[in-house]
Amino acid sequence: MNVGIYIYNNAEVLDFSGPFEVFSTASRVCQNNQPFNPFLIAENLDPVIARAGYRVLPDFDLSNHPELDVLIIPGGVHTQQMSKQNVLDWIALQASKVSLIASVCTGAFLLAQAQVLSNQQVTTHWEDIPDLKAQFPQLDVKQQVRWVDQGNIVTSAGISAGIDMSLHLVSKLHSLELAEATAKQMDFAWTKNA
Repeated sequence: MNVGIYIYNNAEVLDFSGPFEVFSTASRVCQNNQPFNPFLIAENLDPVIARAGYRVLPDFDLSNHPELDVLIIPGGVHTQQMSKQNVLDWIALQASKVSLIASVCTGAFLLAQAQVLSNQQVTTHWEDIPDLKAQFPQLDVKQQVRWVDQGNIVTSAGISAGIDMSLHLVSKLHSLELAEATAKQMDFAWTKNA
């Protein structure tokens, strides 16, 4: 499965690096095959400068990536992304094609702005819950949960919660056994219940 992870300037590093690590580790420890192919997508191929000056090179841009099975939208300083119509249109298009779309932290704001989220249960970083409720009052925003699974849309709380959610996605898309083996390989205490 092609797992595209969107990155942008001032994205939270663990929001995209955590899911990347989960899906790449899952493929590494899977004994039968490599079920996941994670890669980074940006608006263009210029280096992305994430939080704290962390420089990242995207693998693809919005126009040249492979067909996606899963799309993950991280959080961070997301407000500039919310005004980029080309990014929002791309997110909406991918949401209509992928089998699953997920967000980490304030990535939920981008899904809502792109009208991927309408009235679902969602979550985000605890600090941003009041803003998400105020900006998108139709959403049922949950507090004190690690992630919210609404079938083909999954949202997670902040930063490290994206790792828990990604392990949940591995269990959902492949198997609980692979998710547990991945968490063990990562030396990560997986919170299995949202």
